[in-house]
Amino acid sequence: MKQIPLTCSGHTRPVVHLDFSGQTECGYFLISACKDGKPMLRMGDTGDWVGTFEGHKGAVWGVALNESATLAASGAADFTGKIWNAVTGEEVHSLQHNHIVKTVAFSHDSQYLVTGSNEKLVRVFDLNSDGKALESYAGHAGAVKRALFCRNETCVISCADDKSMRLWDRSTGQEVSRVEFSSHPNGLELSKDGNILTVTYGNCTAFYDMETLTQLKEITIPTRVSSASLHPDKHIFVCGGEDFKMYKYDYITGNEIESFKGHFGPVHSVSFSPDGELYASGSEDGTLRLWQTTVGKTYGLWKCTEPTDLNNSISNTAAAGGAVTPTPNNPPVAAAAAAAAVSCPPVSSATAPVTPTPNTNREVTAN
Repeated sequence: MKQIPLTCSGHTRPVVHLDFSGQTECGYFLISACKDGKPMLRMGDTGDWVGTFEGHKGAVWGVALNESATLAASGAADFTGKIWNAVTGEEVHSLQHNHIVKTVAFSHDSQYLVTGSNEKLVRVFDLNSDGKALESYAGHAGAVKRALFCRNETCVISCADDKSMRLWDRSTGQEVSRVEFSSHPNGLELSKDGNILTVTYGNCTAFYDMETLTQLKEITIPTRVSSASLHPDKHIFVCGGEDFKMYKYDYITGNEIESFKGHFGPVHSVSFSPDGELYASGSEDGTLRLWQTTVGKTYGLWKCTEPTDLNNSISNTAAAGGAVTPTPNNPPVAAAAAAAAVSCPPVSSATAPVTPTPNTNREVTAN
């Protein structure tokens, strides 16, 4: 069965980073970083636009959602990292830096934010304070690309353009471990259970034990890879890079399962949803795409039926004003508004910082 991704339009420049929230009472959410300077919030399972955070004056390079989807963070070329109330859309903090902020990430309890910048510094901010940096880690000889809390928040892990990944002990402020790479690392992801670190560099995707930083395996990808994501169950991983393709691999054997094109530009970021049912990708082509982990499964806007049921399903749903069941000429995301309705959006369009975009920016279409 052919993979039919959901295409989420709205951004006007390359999408460079993505992040999912955890599961909430309203489902889960997805935030995107884009060079247009306007991070967007969407429903994670359908891609439906919820709101746009406005306030940055430069390209946004990194974004994050906390587990409960109540807070959002963004790092940008205007030298700031911003914290947003994802329920009201209001800006909560603007954290000043001295250079471009490339990465942001929340602690599990949402009390702290770690940032990395072109200053070659990693900083930790206490979000319950007045926005001052609580910790600062110097040692990288290049711009910091990604930084994350790890080891139950006792450490921070970062990678940079100096071809290294470094582990920082928050209790001492010292670098305690370092991994050197043959090329610049681009992606850094911690598994849902916090035990496995996924790193991309050159045309390789590698996996490390988070406690020892010993390499578990390294898999060569047929292109320079920008980002990779390990399924929550750790049986597969996905990645994407310069050749516009998405790749799916068996994590245990290291064998390629499938690859397919969908984007019209290099893939910059990929991430599995918290339930593992889909994964998202962001590209140079200015779009996000959502891909099914199990192709053909009824999930989100993918409504799958037996061929003999298609005619009855189409006529019944059309009469009821609902979603139209997909056919080869009528992809699954050509759903009616009722099927894509968000009953519990975390961002109110009535709040000033969150501005609605034209209908063309809200559409979710199939490739």
